[in-house]
Amino acid sequence: MSAGTAILDTIARVREDVCTLHAELTRYGLVVWTAGNVSARVPGHELMVIKPSGISYDDLTPEQMVVTDLYGVPVDGDEEGEWGNPPLSPSSDTAAHAYVYRNMPDVGGVVHTHSTYATAWAARGESIPCVLTMMGDEFGGSIPVGPFALIGDDSIGQGIVETLKNSNSPAVLMQNHGPFTIGKDARSAVKAAVMCEEVARTVHISRQLGEPVAIDQGHVDSLYARYQNVYGQ
Repeated sequence: MSAGTAILDTIARVREDVCTLHAELTRYGLVVWTAGNVSARVPGHELMVIKPSGISYDDLTPEQMVVTDLYGVPVDGDEEGEWGNPPLSPSSDTAAHAYVYRNMPDVGGVVHTHSTYATAWAARGESIPCVLTMMGDEFGGSIPVGPFALIGDDSIGQGIVETLKNSNSPAVLMQNHGPFTIGKDARSAVKAAVMCEEVARTVHISRQLGEPVAIDQGHVDSLYARYQNVYGQ
């Protein structure tokens, strides 16, 4: 297989995955209208694939997913092959996603939603405290808040990286904006977005009944280590 054919196959696979995963955002009620986005790094290349801006989730197709470099600039191919970028603009959050990929090389997927409960915590500029064992499992502690930043350049990405680079959490609540999640691949980042909203809702309800009981950090560390290294198949 030639290098050109190989990258075409890789990009086609990533486009299919990214398109399919957007359906998970609607299935779990994490987005409304055209808000939110999933992106994935193209393995072995300085490229990413992301949702086009302003396209209905019901109308998304793999061929509409936009290929950009890691500065968020759409690219059409190289001398070895074309991969048929659509004449569509990438998501307005592309610069933020690209900054994460440039500065966190282990990240293979990024997700942004405006899911109701997580965004409500972001609106208060308040981290979600680790008061559930599932938070210890998934997030290794509290879900932190990132700084306020305007959309349009990589300021949001900078806030994501600065907040998560020394944290176990794959989720950050960008103040007054909403959650961004990262993962080793796009599916892992989507899972983190689903779990972020679930714990945001549960902890919110708990606070209506009284003050939730924090989990000792030693227990949190034990939960996280077991879930990340032992749990599952």
